[in-house]
Formats: sequence, structure tokens, C-alpha cells
Amino acid sequence: MIFTLNNGQTIPAIGLGTFRAEEKDAYEAVLHALKNGYRHIDTAAIYQNEEAVGRAIKDSGIPREDIFVTTKLWNGDQGYLSTKRAFKKSLERLGLDYVDLYLIHWPKNYAKTADSYQALEELYQDGLALNIGVSNFLIHHLEHLFETAEIVPQVNQVETHVMLQNEKLQEFCMKNGIYLEAYAPLMSHHIKDLLENETLKGIATKHDATIAQVAIKYLVDRDIIVLPKSVTAARIEENLASLNLTLDDEDREKLRKLNRGRKLFPEPDNIDF
Repeated sequence: MIFTLNNGQTIPAIGLGTFRAEEKDAYEAVLHALKNGYRHIDTAAIYQNEEAVGRAIKDSGIPREDIFVTTKLWNGDQGYLSTKRAFKKSLERLGLDYVDLYLIHWPKNYAKTADSYQALEELYQDGLALNIGVSNFLIHHLEHLFETAEIVPQVNQVETHVMLQNEKLQEFCMKNGIYLEAYAPLMSHHIKDLLENETLKGIATKHDATIAQVAIKYLVDRDIIVLPKSVTAARIEENLASLNLTLDDEDREKLRKLNRGRKLFPEPDNIDF
């Protein structure tokens, strides 16, 4: 399943996340994912596994143009010239000529973000990043970005899961042609809370599916791009198979009521990095 972005480019609805995956694990996870149907891989400079991701892409034997690759600009590299330098280093580590999506990883101050995004726009215009966007941006960060940006971001990647559903943020993004992309869709280090949820258990049993599959497919059904992270072969396959699940309106209404606004990662306005 794919979504069509505001520039006509397409993106697979489910990608493999590689946050906290060390080099060896990242390599094996990406290689397994690509050999089992994934065509969307997400990494970042700060993950320190871009080189492993790039090697797995090369070793998979799958044509480069068939794989959607995302990486991200770390905050310490924000700024116009430093963004260009950081992007070049990411490309070198990945061993690629271009990336499919380049994101500003976290919002900095408005002026710094504007300078960084100008560099992203030039990378986009030069064909080095086929799509550009942001990550961890709230509505006010996007509103300030719009004051100087010439190209509307294609994507905003934020923490999103059944207990943090981001309905208002998604509404704002979609109104402006920006797709929401979910990291930590399985609640990351709090996955136990997801797996013990009785509503999710009931829906999973009803459909002979796993709880993770229900949580992922609910987001996909809301037109959210989903990035479940795993280094376990069986789980990697299970997550992609979420696309085979069909939830009904009753399921979705029950899942919508699980929203608690429960944030597991830092609040973008209060980061110190």
C-alpha cells in the first residue's frame, strides 16, 4: 500500500524503523525486511547506523529506485551550511546518490529551523532529496516554517500511537498537504502497556491478528505512514502483514477511544539538545 505525497511522489504506508538499532542489528533487520517485502527504510544521522543501512540496501540486490530511504538532520548540525555538510556525510555513510526523504529531526529555534529548511529546499531542487520534511514539529512550528518556506513539507514524522493519536495535528497537516508519519507506533519501550490493553486484545482475537497488527493498521487506516521498529525477523514480517488486516467501523471507534494524549518521548518545546 502506498500514499501519494503533495508533489506526486509515492511512499510505502509501512516502513522499517531503525531507532536504537546498533550496526549489526540494523544491517540484519534491514536486509531481512527488504527480502520480505519492505520497500521503505527509516534511519537518521543520530542513530549511528546509516552505514549499516546502506550496506543492507546494497546487499539486498533490490534496485535502488524501488526502495524509499529516509534519513534526518540532527540538531547539532542545524543551520544553512552545516545542513548541507551533514547531508553530504549522511549520503556518504549510506553509500547513496540521493535519499527519498530528508527530515529536520527536531525543531530548533525558528530562525535556525528556517535556515536549515532553506538548505533542504535546495537539496530538493537539486534532486538530492526527492522529498523533504520535518519531524517532531507541532502546529506552531509548522506555522512559523510556512512564513519562510517556499516548498511545503511532504511529511511530518511524530510520535503517534493508539494512546497518542494526534488528531488535531494530523488535521492541520493534511489540510496543508502534509502526511503525518508515526514513529513509536507500538509505544516503544512501553509496548507492554499496548500488549496488555484489553480493547486491543479483543479486536486482535476477533480478527485472528496480533495486537501489534491492530495498532499499526488503525494508523494506516487513518492515512498515517507507520514506522514500526524491530530487529526480530518474525516481528518484522508480522508488522508488514498488518496490511492484510481489515478493521471495521466498530473496531476503529473503540480504538479512537484509547487516545490518552500519552507522550513517551520529549516534548519538542522543552528539549535541551
